[in-house]
Amino acid sequence: MQGPGSRGRRPLAAAGLLLALATVAGAVGAHVLSAHWSPVRMRVYDIAVRYQFYDSLGLLGIGLVLRAEGPYAADRRRQEAGGAGYLRAVRAAAWLVFAGVVLFSGSLYGLTLGAPSWTGFLTPAGGVALIGGWLLFAYGLWRA
Repeated sequence: MQGPGSRGRRPLAAAGLLLALATVAGAVGAHVLSAHWSPVRMRVYDIAVRYQFYDSLGLLGIGLVLRAEGPYAADRRRQEAGGAGYLRAVRAAAWLVFAGVVLFSGSLYGLTLGAPSWTGFLTPAGGVALIGGWLLFAYGLWRA
């Protein structure tokens, strides 16, 4: 069982890591790659960076919701005691969003860096994971 201080730790750590990597990817794109790549290739790379930032910030928000001791705290204790509830949905949403960022942005990075074209099949899978994660997050909070 997680202690009170550990709630949301993994999504927050994952968000921090993804945000750091997005910052590095954006800087490399702006200062190194843009001088060597075509505008079309740079657009795809920029989409990967942008979505990684957006959804990583969202993952940060999910982690903060899991960590919060605000208006959901009493319901959280009741739901955890019963072993079910909205927290499961929110935790699952965090994993889906993380997987979605890795698949969506990762496949776009791969394509721009010369990965085989079949890598492009991972992009829509990542998009579906992101959409599913955000819907699951909304559902979990709606149930709270």
